[in-house]
Amino acid sequence: MFIDYLTLMLVNMAAGLLILAWFFVRGFGGPDEKSWSPAFAMTGLVALVGGFYMVLTWPITQFGEHNLRWANAAYGETSVLLGILFLGAALSVSRNWSLLPVTIYACLAGAVAMYLGVCIYLRNLSNEPLLTATGFVLTGLAGPLSLAIILAPARKSLRWLTAACLVAACAIWLMTACLGYWGHLAMLSQ
Repeated sequence: MFIDYLTLMLVNMAAGLLILAWFFVRGFGGPDEKSWSPAFAMTGLVALVGGFYMVLTWPITQFGEHNLRWANAAYGETSVLLGILFLGAALSVSRNWSLLPVTIYACLAGAVAMYLGVCIYLRNLSNEPLLTATGFVLTGLAGPLSLAIILAPARKSLRWLTAACLVAACAIWLMTACLGYWGHLAMLSQ
């Protein structure tokens, strides 16, 4: 029976993206900025551990006649990048350090996520390639948009644009996770 923990990683990512969106709109530069550190750390830890385990073990092979080995690299490696970004943000926010170095890293990680989204779409790799590709691209856009926010923190419209991208990506990943849970429960109930 084919079961993986990608659903857990997707829910974690959706939660992290929603937290980041809220942070950019309400928390960044505010008096309670440090209080966001635990939420960033929680998301980062789950993403890092789950991603590393996926990268090292490649648990997803295939489902029926569909080859899904690509998902180990696409989801596992980007989960590692997302995890270390959230842990870096947690540390930086908790210590009142600049988020600039973290967002520079986020730009490169975001570029990889956007590239993977394009590859997934062009290679028709998932059951819903357009939806999956859109999730990767929107999530990846958060990298350069985050850097732009750090460089121009007074631009509220930039914060809201970034939050909108993050919330849209959150919705895509949460819906994908729910569909995965539906399938997992159906298989486990047989």
